[in-house]
Amino acid sequence: MRIRIAGLEKNSIVDGEGIRYAIFCQGCARHCQGCQNPQTWNFSGGSLIDTSEIIREILEDPLLDGITFSGGEPFEQAEACFEIANAVKSPDLDVWTYTGNTLEEILSRNDESQLKLLRITDVLIDGEFIESQKDPTLEFRGSRNQRIIRSLDFFNRA
Repeated sequence: MRIRIAGLEKNSIVDGEGIRYAIFCQGCARHCQGCQNPQTWNFSGGSLIDTSEIIREILEDPLLDGITFSGGEPFEQAEACFEIANAVKSPDLDVWTYTGNTLEEILSRNDESQLKLLRITDVLIDGEFIESQKDPTLEFRGSRNQRIIRSLDFFNRA
């Protein structure tokens, strides 16, 4: 499978807790004013890469605490993101996913590929960036409306 990415950050310390392999997905329809990654908006920008290459790099790095999907919008490429997460997730590697969607929006679409990505996500940062609510003091978020949802266990029981 292939995924369209804007970039990879192989040892990020700002895209979640610990040392992370951050995957910046290419493509986002939201176009939030003040977005820190506007270069990720174009759905045909970035580059295509085999998910197996990303999986190999993640599994070969013993220093990683987890992976992070960011964007762009990871839920636009939910199948490819799920494939990567499913191949690498372990007790030692967690999955964080940043999305402009709210949890409620994702659930309401009832899209099986998006639900699979949601189920494998350990920490969801949800909500679009709202420039008027920008707060540089927030940990792992850009604006006050965004939530850190640390446990999706309720979802896995449903």
